[in-house]
Amino acid sequence: MISDRQNKVLRRIVEEYVRTAEPVGSKSLMNFPELHYSSATIRNDMAELEDLALITKTHTSSGRVPTESGYRVYVQDIIDNREYKESDVNPVFDEIFSRDLISREQAVKESMSIVTKLTNYASVVLGGAAYNSKIKKLQFVSLNNKFAVILMVTDQGYVESKKIVIPEDIRISDIERVISLLNDVLHDCPISEIDTVLKEKLQDNEILVSFDYYDELMSVFIRAFSDMAKDKYYMAGQSRLFSQPEFANVDKAQSLLKAIEKREIFKVVNLNEEGITVKIGQENQIKAMEDCTVITVPYENDVGDKGAIAVIGPTRMDYQRVIPLLEYIAQNLKKM
Repeated sequence: MISDRQNKVLRRIVEEYVRTAEPVGSKSLMNFPELHYSSATIRNDMAELEDLALITKTHTSSGRVPTESGYRVYVQDIIDNREYKESDVNPVFDEIFSRDLISREQAVKESMSIVTKLTNYASVVLGGAAYNSKIKKLQFVSLNNKFAVILMVTDQGYVESKKIVIPEDIRISDIERVISLLNDVLHDCPISEIDTVLKEKLQDNEILVSFDYYDELMSVFIRAFSDMAKDKYYMAGQSRLFSQPEFANVDKAQSLLKAIEKREIFKVVNLNEEGITVKIGQENQIKAMEDCTVITVPYENDVGDKGAIAVIGPTRMDYQRVIPLLEYIAQNLKKM
């Protein structure tokens, strides 16, 4: 437990380091009105914070920088005592959510793109595939002899589409007959149970088995339905993230880029956690992200679909700005 004065010192060290990316010395701290103490008092507080492993001295300067534990204390203080003002949130977000004709998906993408521009961090939107949704209708649209699109409409109004490659030697009329049969078999089937229902109800179906290339055709549909049921994600601002000084090191930047390309980065954005979560440095449990912080805020709509919005940046993140932005967006998404 640190004193109120030490908390003020820690807060200023974090915020100055966030602003400048330079170690913070005791002399610079004395310039702030809330730290109207002697230089000896501030140095003593810094020494105690260092003993508590909340700040550390760098090799290149006598100044101090926050440790992961220091960031954790700072972030917890923000979460425990947050009282957001209207000025904390850019009015452009209100303009997005006040539009009459805008989908939740479009609203969240536009909002997170703005967050990326305001912060220079990467943003992520992760939406569940609405596993409790039930299929109401399937439709097959032929584009030409080689490609077609399967449309799936759910009871919650979602329309998913998947472009497929039509296997050679299979007639369009046969595919349309299969889709008609699948419409009956999968009506009111939860998305999460598509694979099980198909295997149980179609394995011995005499009509389908009599089709030539039955196995090949069904594998196409199963792959298509599996893709439709996957989590949807959207990411923006990767290039802005690499502009941060923490990733000037080529090896670090390449390692993080690989984690993004392999989608490892999404493992730290959890749809099932409640409330805001802030994972700092090694808490992310991915080596490529040991210099990153991930702030995630989940949201849920009135029919139970879950999603999450997140910001990925350096541990030297502007927490005081990002946290209220994400919570404000999540609150508005829930109202839509």
